[in-house]
Amino acid sequence: MGKQAREATRERRIARDAAQRRTTRRNRVLAFAGGLVIIGLVVAIVVAVLNAAGASGDKQSAAARERLVAPAIATAQGALALGKAGAPVQLEIYLDYMCPYCGRFERANSGELARMVADGEVRVHLYPLSFLDKMSRGTRYSTRAANAIATVGDQAPDKVLAFSAALFASQPAEGSRGLSDDEIARLASDSGVPPATVARFAEGSFEPWLAASTSAVFETGVTSTPTVKINGTRFTGDLYTVGPLTEAVTAAKARS
Repeated sequence: MGKQAREATRERRIARDAAQRRTTRRNRVLAFAGGLVIIGLVVAIVVAVLNAAGASGDKQSAAARERLVAPAIATAQGALALGKAGAPVQLEIYLDYMCPYCGRFERANSGELARMVADGEVRVHLYPLSFLDKMSRGTRYSTRAANAIATVGDQAPDKVLAFSAALFASQPAEGSRGLSDDEIARLASDSGVPPATVARFAEGSFEPWLAASTSAVFETGVTSTPTVKINGTRFTGDLYTVGPLTEAVTAAKARS
């Protein structure tokens, strides 16, 4: 073989070796990139599974929080039934614990209401509403107060009227942050509510029921608080002076 042929053979071998090295490097890069893709897919799958599990857990927690539980004395319409079932007069009272006019009504009539219930003259259907949460600067005072009332209705119904009167006697101004949980608890204790019942206020067990009841009430045509009905008929007399409501109940009793 001549010198020229040997040189050509050597150059081809060099070129072949260089090409093989390039192929080897390319294959390594592709293998590395493929490995990264596989790792990325595995990570994505793991993240997706964890997120799905977390979302499922969140939904389960939310479902638990939103589980609607009614107080033991609740009616199908969303009221707390107080007093003797056979009383001749049924008095429906719709109120919100942040409503200043409800406070005026309660302060004028709470004594007579308690007396008429105790005497068996009336059965009160009390509707504690929570539509004025927006007026307590984010503290949801209407809901917290109404939930406390509902809890007492469930555990110690004979203390509801006294506790309700106490809440209105210490009613916070509309637009304020409302009473604190501790202040609500103190008023309940001072009204004779058992400590075990007071301790359950923080659970918020009846908040979903209150929200549903509030919505249902406004769907029936009640548009403001306080609203009072005597045997199903709206009372249009003076709600803010002692006497007129009692007289209307006495008249309804005479007709029954």
